[in-house]
Amino acid sequence: MEEIGFIELLEKKFNMSFSNKEIIEVALTHSSYANGRKNIKFNERLEFLGDSVLQLCISEYLFLKYKSKPEGELTKKRSLIVCENSLYHVAKKWNLGKYIKMSKGEEITGGRERTSILADCVEAIIAAIYLNFGYENTGKFIIENFQDIIENAIKNRIIMDYKTKLQETLQKDGDVSIEYNLVKYEGPPHRRKFYTEVCTEKNVLGSGVGYSKKESEQNAAQDALMKLNVKVSML
Repeated sequence: MEEIGFIELLEKKFNMSFSNKEIIEVALTHSSYANGRKNIKFNERLEFLGDSVLQLCISEYLFLKYKSKPEGELTKKRSLIVCENSLYHVAKKWNLGKYIKMSKGEEITGGRERTSILADCVEAIIAAIYLNFGYENTGKFIIENFQDIIENAIKNRIIMDYKTKLQETLQKDGDVSIEYNLVKYEGPPHRRKFYTEVCTEKNVLGSGVGYSKKESEQNAAQDALMKLNVKVSML
């Protein structure tokens, strides 16, 4: 039995029928796949358009729904909603990494899980939907898929820097020494995985894993915040 493709999944889940399926195919094509192949279009131009469409849709939604909020606050909320982490969150909900066309080399080095590749592909898909169905239908699609992110942003649940939030939480009653200790790392140099613990006075508060020291430290801080019952977004 042939596995259903991403276009079919989109059409079925969101009751769509693409008149131009080539555009969505391009949206799913990473630049690495086009290298060495003639006449292969990839999704970078669509990313450019999708970013603008997403910005406008979210801006319009916030402007109309939250009439009492000033411009500065709306801008901050929008920056939390329209960001790489949010796009990555949407991509993971769709299991998008499974469907992106990329080179074998990109795939071997973790491309199907790379935040930037997944986030950019979501923008390209938004552009493809806009070109097929117009602004109004694209806006509905965006709000449906970003609804949980929007709610978390409005309720101040999205934290972009877990290390800073952990520091603020621990030091609210005075200075506390916080250390991030690299426990170990493993894997080849091009795909090394780091394991980190965050500690105060030799007490381990949380642990995290990532494909960079920075990522593992952020994940350790997030783990510590969750164990301290500090509400944080799972973005």
